[in-house]
Amino acid sequence: MSSVASVHSLWTVAAGAPGKIPAPHIEYAQLSPTLIVLGAAVIGIVIEAFVPRRHRYYSQLLLALVALAAAFAAVIGLAAAGFGSAKAHIAAMGALAVDGPALFLQGTILLVSLVAVFTFAERRLDPAAHGNRVDSFAAQPAAVPGGAAEQAAVKAGFTTTEVFPIALFAVGGMLVFPAANDLLTLFIALEVFSLPLYILCALARRQRLLSQESAVKYFLLGAFSSAFLLFGVALLYGYAGTVTYAGIAEVISDGAKQIDPALAGTMGNDALLLIGAALVLMGLLFKVGAVPFHMWTPDVYQGAPTPVTGFMAAATKVAAFGALLRLLYVVLPGMRWDWQPVMWGVAIITMLGGAIVAITQTDIKRLLAYSSIAHAGFILAGVIATSEEGISSVLFYLGAYSFVTLGAFAVVTLVRDAGGEATQMSKWAGLGRRSPLVAAVFAVFLLAFAGIPLTSGFAGKFAVFKAAAQSGAGWLVVVGVLSSAIAAFFYIRVIVLMFFNEPKADGPTVAVPSPLTTTAIAIGVAVTLVLGLAPQYFLDLAGQAGVFVR
Repeated sequence: MSSVASVHSLWTVAAGAPGKIPAPHIEYAQLSPTLIVLGAAVIGIVIEAFVPRRHRYYSQLLLALVALAAAFAAVIGLAAAGFGSAKAHIAAMGALAVDGPALFLQGTILLVSLVAVFTFAERRLDPAAHGNRVDSFAAQPAAVPGGAAEQAAVKAGFTTTEVFPIALFAVGGMLVFPAANDLLTLFIALEVFSLPLYILCALARRQRLLSQESAVKYFLLGAFSSAFLLFGVALLYGYAGTVTYAGIAEVISDGAKQIDPALAGTMGNDALLLIGAALVLMGLLFKVGAVPFHMWTPDVYQGAPTPVTGFMAAATKVAAFGALLRLLYVVLPGMRWDWQPVMWGVAIITMLGGAIVAITQTDIKRLLAYSSIAHAGFILAGVIATSEEGISSVLFYLGAYSFVTLGAFAVVTLVRDAGGEATQMSKWAGLGRRSPLVAAVFAVFLLAFAGIPLTSGFAGKFAVFKAAAQSGAGWLVVVGVLSSAIAAFFYIRVIVLMFFNEPKADGPTVAVPSPLTTTAIAIGVAVTLVLGLAPQYFLDLAGQAGVFVR
């Protein structure tokens, strides 16, 4: 009874002293890129509820493009105002960092998402159904695949315009993820961008069951990885008595100065630190798609609608590597001798595993999935460098890789047969004779993936391998070059298949896209060539953005 009275008295004291709870101090202007995107996503949900169906597509497309462009302009404004360098600081009461790497990665994510929205909005590739133009997404995702409700929705010409606000929510989470400055913000951002991606993966118009299977696999494995991450957060809190990056780093370097009485038994316990850091890293390596946490990648890339696959492959990697860099360079620099050997091992098996298994693939989307795993290994070589050159090389590589990936998946959407996209590699035989321009564009992307000189892929690989070699990881570079040589084999094999094999009589056709997809592919080619022919300006830009605020 006395405990109830004491709780009640505490409550009345708190209620009687309204000035005691400090109001949060939020720098809204510096968080504007994220706020613009999430605000537009909420408006998109309202549009779904109140705007007539026939007007939703154009409303949602316009809203998404304007929001992403405005958010990118806000990032440019913050960088121009010096928040990427001199004015870099921790905002939102310690939750988010506004610094060079955060702004560079946010700008990259927004540009990639802007181009991805063009592929989401494409409506000319599939033949018109019952007089209505259709896109890559299911007419009524809640209906049983092939059931009466779905057939009625297709006949009525329904389209799933809610993909635009769902994608904007994912982008909002991705913008917070690399800027998160405490472990709880990191976890919340992870969930905010993961849940919309699980939904988007299940929405393919064709091959509905494969699409739903891929979404369920992604969801189950993603839930496991989130659980590992959250358990790691709990252990790190037990070790340091705080979830802020700077607080954990301080306890690692100086030991526990002020012991929290509630945590006196665990603070400063190195076992908690090692296990907690390992679990958090596992959660991030899952999102990156590094071996052995890569098993979801090929299945999800194959089953998801191809515009979603391109968006996910490009933007998620940028966000996840940003968060991984911040964790290793800001929270765990004092543990470098513990995590570096482990990351060496992960990088080596990721590079070799992705490159070797890709050779056996017969589906073009699975091939690109294993290619993305190998690229995660190459980027990890830059992460392991633990130098400013390492950070800037990873930033540059992420920017270059994301546009190549987006362009490659946009080309995959064009090659079609009666069943939709023709992703079986055997069907691509002779494509260069039927559609020389499409095959040539795809060849440019494949050469960039392979790291051939005069493409962005070469400049990116050169930058990360140079940073790794300078930091003493020479053997890692040797493995990376060997993996690149193995990977070059299967990229060149696809080019040979397209240009030097006879086309089959019943082979697929190349659909004529609208200006939306054409623009997405053209931007991909332009970025690939510009970053390959004149990379220095962008390398300098990444170099200027390569310092984390602590």
